[in-house]
This record gives sequence, C-alpha cells and structure tokens, in this order.
Amino acid sequence: MHLTHLECPRCGLHHPADKLQNLCECGSPLLARYDLAAVAASVTPEQFGLRPADLWRYRELLPVADPRFVTTLGEGWTPLLRAPRYGHEIGIPDLIVKDEGLTPTGSFKARGAAVGVSRARELGVERIAMPTNGNAGAAWATYAARAGMGATIAMPLDAPTICRRECVAAGADLRLVDGLISDAGRWVARLVAESGGRVFDAGTLREPYRLEGKKTMGYEIVEQLGWQVPDVIIYPTGGGVGLIGIHKALHELRELGWVEDRLPRLVAVQSTGCAPVVRAFAAGEERVTPWTDAHTVAFGITVPAPLGDELILTALRESSGTAIAVDDTEILADLRDFAAREGLLLCPEGAACLTAARHLRAGGWIRPGERVVVLNTGAGLKYPETVDVSDVPLV
Repeated sequence: MHLTHLECPRCGLHHPADKLQNLCECGSPLLARYDLAAVAASVTPEQFGLRPADLWRYRELLPVADPRFVTTLGEGWTPLLRAPRYGHEIGIPDLIVKDEGLTPTGSFKARGAAVGVSRARELGVERIAMPTNGNAGAAWATYAARAGMGATIAMPLDAPTICRRECVAAGADLRLVDGLISDAGRWVARLVAESGGRVFDAGTLREPYRLEGKKTMGYEIVEQLGWQVPDVIIYPTGGGVGLIGIHKALHELRELGWVEDRLPRLVAVQSTGCAPVVRAFAAGEERVTPWTDAHTVAFGITVPAPLGDELILTALRESSGTAIAVDDTEILADLRDFAAREGLLLCPEGAACLTAARHLRAGGWIRPGERVVVLNTGAGLKYPETVDVSDVPLV
C-alpha cells in the first residue's frame, strides 16, 4: 500500500492515515493521498490487464494495506456499452454508457462500500452507521455483513422499497425516517454522538475511503478506452462522491503519467426538483444553499445540501465542466426511449444523464464528434415504477 496521509482540501491540514478519521477540524471531508512516484515505480498500466476483473486490480492506489481485510463480492470492472442508435438520434454518435447496475447490490454504491468497509475493518471498526437515500445503505449493509461488522442504516420512508429489503436481508439495524436524507443524517449524528465511540459514522464523505472505491470508475473508464480519456463524462449528482472520485482518479492518472494532460469535461446532472449544485455553479458560488422542498423521481440525487459541495464545484470548474438540471418528465421519457432503442433499462439517475446529454448537444456545449461517457449508476430493475404498464392490453 502506498497511502501516505489524509489531506484537507479546504485548510491543507494533514492527518495520519493509520487512525480512524471523519471530517477535518474545519468541517471539510478528507482526501487520501498516495506516494504516486512509488506507485509508478511498482506497476505499469499494462500489468492491470493481467489481474482479476474487479476494482482491486488497482490495489496500489487503494487504502487497504493487508489483503486479509479486503471485503469483496467481485465489484468493479463494469462494461462500457456503446449506444449508437440513441446516440445518433441525439447527435452524439460516440455515446457510451458505463453500466454500474451490474455491480453487487445493483448499484455503484458497492464500490464505495467495498473499500470503505475493508478499510474500516482494518482499522478496527465493529459497527458503522449512515444515512442513505437507499442504494448506499443497501451496499454498506451487505458489505458489513460480509465483513462480520454491524450496521445501522437510517433511510427516508420514500426510499425505494427494494433497498429497505436489502438492508433487512443483510441483518442491518434499519431505521426509517419521515423526511429527507438530511433528516436521516441528523438521527445518525445523534446515535454516533451517544455511542461513546462504539459506532463509526460512515456517512457520505464523513470518512475518506468510500471516495477511494468510487474513484475506480475513473480508472476503469480510462483503461477500458485503451488508456485514453473521453471528451465528456456525465454524472448524476446527489452527494457527488462519484464525481469527486472520478476527478481525483483522473488527476492521479495524469500525475502518474498514464494519461495526457487533456482531461474530460465533467458534468453534474441534477433534477429541477433538487438542484443545489446547479444553482451554486450558475451563480459562481463556492458553496451550495440548501434546497427547500426537494423531490424527484431520481431519488438517489435528492440531496438538498451535499457535504462535498466545495469539492463538486471545484471538480466542475477545474475540468471546464458544467452543471445542468433536468425535468422528471423528460427523465422518464428518455429512460423508456433509450430502453426501446438500446435494450438497456437504466435507473432514473442514469436516464437523467441522457436527458442532460441531449440538451447539452442541442445547445452546442457538447460538440460534434465528441466521445461522451454517461454513468448509469444502478440497475433499472430496482425502480419498476419508472415504467408505466397500466395501458398494456389484456388478451
């Protein structure tokens, strides 16, 4: 392992990586830092292709020192699927979908859970707790069970029912909250404070290692494209960990010398029913203002005030990217249109990225001939209500 320390991106303070850490004293999330020169001396890009097809192929750039603590269900190395028919229709012939619905637990959250649980286990955690909009809780409950660790999950009542069932099946202590993820977060904060150190807060960006699992999406996209970067990466943004992680991965790859200086433009997609990042980006602000009355069919991005707002906005601006809000009606229409043309049922969050791609191409922000990668962050089968079958004829 080449992990050296944890760094605060806001105040610059360094923290030891061999101790459990949550936020910096200034309130910012912490970022894991590696001895990248040592990584470059120990492995070459060509060697990854000889390793198992999971995210642990990038072990030199991950934070788990002892392989005995690696907790895995085979997560990672999801396919890049070309979408020529739909892409041609919206003016992006080189449109590619990275399908995270094929990961264990049916969403990209398995990446963060695998690495986060593995590192927590290595550092002696016995029980984690976290608020969730659904998929993250299901993933962390599953991987905690795999690791022999306890899990307390707080979830809004309106979260997808399947995620509730996944948590129960994994033996987690599930609590339902009549409100949003922010309300669930306050409940978890009280639980952790009253636990006397017996419960570790594994909420979004409140520990530094979920991000390390999510960043492997960036490594995979580049490796799967033959160590070339696309022009644009479009990502559905709630807590924004994946977007921040992909941005971190791309900069690590550039520092390693494994990709050229030109990096993809990143796009954060939100719903018009909950768009705090879009509003802050458009106003040139460094922090978001909490969104009131948040609601969207893309439940995974219903985050009124993401903790990583500064990191999300930095990633967008450093990459010359943008942020766009799309309407729920269009999300559902594009979800069905894409499935009919390409045979892949996306989750609503993934479909939101298609809507964004269509608008950005129509407006000229995505230029002719550009290669665009869209993240489908979960299996469409987990959201059966997104496809209306009420008018199917009975014969």
